[in-house]
Amino acid sequence: MTWVAWLTGLPGSGKSSVGREVAVRLKGRGMRVRVLELDEIRRVVTPSPRYTAEEREVVYRALVYMAWLLYNEGVSVIIDATAHRRQFRDAARALIPAFAEIFLCAPLPTCRVRAGGRQGSYAPADVYGQAGRKGSTVPGVDEVYEPPLHPELVLDTEELHVTQAADQVVGFLEAFQAGQATASVTTNCEEKR
Repeated sequence: MTWVAWLTGLPGSGKSSVGREVAVRLKGRGMRVRVLELDEIRRVVTPSPRYTAEEREVVYRALVYMAWLLYNEGVSVIIDATAHRRQFRDAARALIPAFAEIFLCAPLPTCRVRAGGRQGSYAPADVYGQAGRKGSTVPGVDEVYEPPLHPELVLDTEELHVTQAADQVVGFLEAFQAGQATASVTTNCEEKR
């Protein structure tokens, strides 16, 4: 069984690091899996992004469609995208039968520090450095981040190292693929917001 797992959370919550680590482990076990990093895709779809509501709608629709295409070709997909609006993630859930939402939570100050030190990433440099400026649309600061209402897995990435978070995601995805997964939360992320 193939599946699509959407890693969501604030910029700097660990989506890319965890997603890449999970993909390496699953590929090492012979699984066909692809990571779709929205920041990489955005460079093709909108090479000069403005991050408007309309542009985000187009980019997220394209992302969901790509995931659906891969899923239908027998490739499991890890989506690495903030998707600050639930409607973006809900579109994937409505289209893809084997879909899981994985919420990586960390407090905004932690995310700011992590995002400020990014190197060798597709993500915009110092995304939080743009926050608060006129016309800025940084999720979690200028725009509301809508956390998942019923994610299949919640991980506190302030408490868990990337390898620990990847362990839990891999374990969950293996159970999900086998049809034995149950929703899991490692900590109450609501207390940290």
